[in-house]
Amino acid sequence: MAPKNDASSVTDKGKGKAPDSKADEAKKGKDGQSQPNGKKGDDKIDVAEELSEEDQQLKSELDMLVERLTESDASLYKPALEAMKTSIKTSTSSMTAVPKPLKFLRPHYETLTKLYEDWPQGENKASLADVLSVIGMTFSDEERQDTLKYRLLSPSEDIGSWGHEYTRHLALEIGEVYAKRIGADEPVDELADLALVLVPLFLKSNAEADAVDLMSELEIIHRLPEFVDENTYSRVCLYLVSMVNLLTFPENEQFLRIAHHIYKAYNQHAQAMVIAIRLGDNARIVQDFESIEDPALKKQLAFMVARQKIVLQARDGESVEADANGDIIEEALYNVKLSEYFKTLGKELNILEPKTTEDIYKSHLESSRVAGMTNLDSARHNLAAAFVNAFVNAGFGNDKMMLNDEEKDTWVWKTKDEGMMSTVASLGTLLMWDVENGLDKIDKYTYASEPQILAGGMLAIGIMSSGTRLESEPALALLTDVDKLNHKNPLVRTACIMGLGLSHAGSQKAELIEVLQPIVASTSEDMQLSAMAALSLGLIFVGTANPEISYAIITLFMDEDHKARLTDKWARFLSLGLGLLFFGCQEEVDVVLETLKAADHPIARPTYVLAEICAWAGTGAVLKIQDLLHICTEHFEESDDKDKKSDELEQVYAVLGVALVAMGEDVGQDMVLRHFGHLMHYGETNIRRAVPLAMGLISPSNPQMKVYDTLSRYSHDNDNDVAINAIFAMGLLGAGTNNARLAQLLRQLASYYHREQESLFMVRIAQGLLHMGKGTMTLNPFHTDRQILSRVSTGGLLAVLVAMIDAKQFITSNSHYLLYFLVTAMHPRFLVTLDENLKPLTVNVRVGQAVDVVGQAGRPKTITGWQTQSTPVLLAYGERAELEDEEYISLSSTLEGLVILRKNPDWEDGK
Repeated sequence: MAPKNDASSVTDKGKGKAPDSKADEAKKGKDGQSQPNGKKGDDKIDVAEELSEEDQQLKSELDMLVERLTESDASLYKPALEAMKTSIKTSTSSMTAVPKPLKFLRPHYETLTKLYEDWPQGENKASLADVLSVIGMTFSDEERQDTLKYRLLSPSEDIGSWGHEYTRHLALEIGEVYAKRIGADEPVDELADLALVLVPLFLKSNAEADAVDLMSELEIIHRLPEFVDENTYSRVCLYLVSMVNLLTFPENEQFLRIAHHIYKAYNQHAQAMVIAIRLGDNARIVQDFESIEDPALKKQLAFMVARQKIVLQARDGESVEADANGDIIEEALYNVKLSEYFKTLGKELNILEPKTTEDIYKSHLESSRVAGMTNLDSARHNLAAAFVNAFVNAGFGNDKMMLNDEEKDTWVWKTKDEGMMSTVASLGTLLMWDVENGLDKIDKYTYASEPQILAGGMLAIGIMSSGTRLESEPALALLTDVDKLNHKNPLVRTACIMGLGLSHAGSQKAELIEVLQPIVASTSEDMQLSAMAALSLGLIFVGTANPEISYAIITLFMDEDHKARLTDKWARFLSLGLGLLFFGCQEEVDVVLETLKAADHPIARPTYVLAEICAWAGTGAVLKIQDLLHICTEHFEESDDKDKKSDELEQVYAVLGVALVAMGEDVGQDMVLRHFGHLMHYGETNIRRAVPLAMGLISPSNPQMKVYDTLSRYSHDNDNDVAINAIFAMGLLGAGTNNARLAQLLRQLASYYHREQESLFMVRIAQGLLHMGKGTMTLNPFHTDRQILSRVSTGGLLAVLVAMIDAKQFITSNSHYLLYFLVTAMHPRFLVTLDENLKPLTVNVRVGQAVDVVGQAGRPKTITGWQTQSTPVLLAYGERAELEDEEYISLSSTLEGLVILRKNPDWEDGK
């Protein structure tokens, strides 16, 4: 056994220890001194600290160099300064310790600054300032900002030679001094000039975050494109784009525009299109699209535009027509083949066989005592089955209930009144995106004599056409038919209006203003029709801030003639229609908000909140979330019924708004989920009812255990309204995922609520949503690697949630057809790879959890825990795909949705 080292028994005077041991270094502060009890040590080196021979020699040399600078012989100055610089630059030290030359020069700092004051102008003085700037780093904790002060006195292009830590420290001080000078209204040009010297140094050393932050702080970010090159642009843009959710308006849009400019400069057209779509700038989207000559790339961009459900309008107002490559680009642009690609996925996964409701309910797993009672052949149960069947077999054009020859029509008669409408309308969901074949199967219902069946047929056409467009526009022709649109039965009219909103969502079709606006403005119409017309216009012109429609809706709030009508339960959809017009418009909504403040009607305040949350949706704006939480904490005194109802609605919208604003940003989501827990404990009844809906909205089709466990508790709440909303939120959370744990929880709820019709109905709806598209679809409005928020999808989700606020007045009563607004958000969560002629192409891809690589050095892996699969494949929430080899080049920036691959000209088999 080795003898014990005597050094371990030496008292803590520092004797016997190896110089600069790790224990010493850990106790050292920024100035490198020993700091007992966390206090700053003296400037002088602790006499008790013994130096090694080597360190003692270095200290003596540096002391001598300082001594030379104080002598009268000026010829000694330059070599002494050069020797000092060399010593600092060549010193090596551990990452945690201050370099020894700086440590030994620190006690002489005051002497050297006095020398600087005394010396005449000249080369030596500038060189001394250079040294002082570096030593000044050790005084940063004293707010002296000497590093910057002396750097400005010694202009040098060779700042990089002092090392990375020095440039970062200098950047920090530039930011601090800039803020002071701006506050004091002093000139800042020299700071900006110095910052622009640092930027290339940062970019060269993979510190693009420092470069962007510095330029942003000094408000010179617009000059960033001058400094990037082909080696740095991708990392810089990645950082710019990832920062957007953490910035306030208008900086967030400025960052996106700069990233767009850089991507275009380096011919990254797919990424540039993603940014243009995020900006919601139609003129830029058209310009980017029309500037492309490569037909295959043009098709890829067309798929990206179609995924966002944008109908491109050329500068003359007409739709962008296909060029010489003709119909194929139009097919991509209008999602014509989406149904075909979706069925290809179904075939690959072997799930084309239709599922029955019993496959979903799995009643044999419910407790035997109640299993029979949950399957009573009642009109209510049959209606729930129609919805479940519609969601589960959505898009496959095949089921055993509605399209089956043996069952045909009989199911419709097993329901009654509005239930017949929703049952017929379910055909639209089954035949989604397949307009050409679907019209034949729906056609006969459009001639039915029973108004409920006729209404269902009209709504089915709208649902089926959602997100796709044929040149002949059959949905427009059928739904604007004068006889149907002016039918004596309000249900048929409602179905036509809602169908127009669903089939043309996001299309900005001008002629629909002429059709729907008179219905909004009419004083003689039933409020339900006016509100549905406003909501449909909001979906069609989502995010456009259309002045004509917004003026028409606001006029209603200001008009005395409409005051009585605005107390109707349907008026909330009028408010939502207005909010959707300003979706994502941020500060553009302010004029409307000021107008609403002046409106003397109880509904004006809830409308104000709804318009504001739509304008800031998905931005993660912390200040907006704070404002909304403030509304949630207000306690309203007893007032008359109208005002009380208005106050309650205002708070409910604020709760939904917290989720809507935070949904684009992961950290914000976690914070907000914690707030929801507080609101649930301390909030009023109306707030408690809204919290489960907000929890569903913040992560649709993303079943996080911490969220659905909480919702599962709420689904047994004493307040049945809270329970119903929690059950629906569970369906929303797991939509299209087939999550086994959620499926089990919902089966238990079916047994628990077997005697309560409304709760059981909602359990069935949630089960249908969970298995939506047999587990191949998503309701999540974020797509393209979660970079883009779909305005149309979010608009549809909001419409359903606004109805769910009072579920017993709408969804579980007789307005259950409002659930079909979800179809705007339903989309396959697939990756289908195509060749340049848009024919399916099977390749191997790796699918794994996406990894955030922003700011990481080198070329880090973007996915982890991957599995290799052959396309087409399903992508779960948070998953990312990448090609297994380089045989093909992807024309899209992300492997998601419909992706065109091009053969790599440099690829050789076997390599």
